[in-house]
Amino acid sequence: MTEFHTVKRIDNTRLVRPASPARLKDLWRPLGVGVAAAMFLLSYAWQHFEYIQLRYRIEGLQLQRAQATELNQQLSLEVAALRSPMRVDSIARHQLGLTVPVPGQVTPGDGGGPSDAVLAEARNTLQTPRP
Repeated sequence: MTEFHTVKRIDNTRLVRPASPARLKDLWRPLGVGVAAAMFLLSYAWQHFEYIQLRYRIEGLQLQRAQATELNQQLSLEVAALRSPMRVDSIARHQLGLTVPVPGQVTPGDGGGPSDAVLAEARNTLQTPRP
C-alpha cells in the first residue's frame, strides 16, 4: 500500500493571540510615564514659543515708542517755532499789515462788560424753580 502525504496550506495570518491581563497591567506604567513626559515637553515648547512671540511684540512696541518719541520731539519743535514771538511779529507786519501802536492810540478800558456778580445775579433770576 502506498502512502500519500498531502500538505495543507493553512493561513494563520488572521488569527490574533489574546493579550494576557498581566501584560496589559505592566504596560500602564510606562504609558503613564510617556504621557507625562510628552505633556512636559509640549508645555515647555509652548512656553518657549510664547516667550519668542512676546519678545517680537516687545521689540515692535519699543520701535513704535521710539518713533512716537521722535515724532513728539519734532512736533514740540514745530509748536515752539510757531509760537515764536519773532514769527508772530513777522506775520503781523508783513502778511496782516499791522504796525506798532502810536502813543495815545491805545486807551485802557474799564472792562467793557458786566462784572461777575451781575452775571451770577442774572443767572439766578433766569432759572425757574422746579416743583
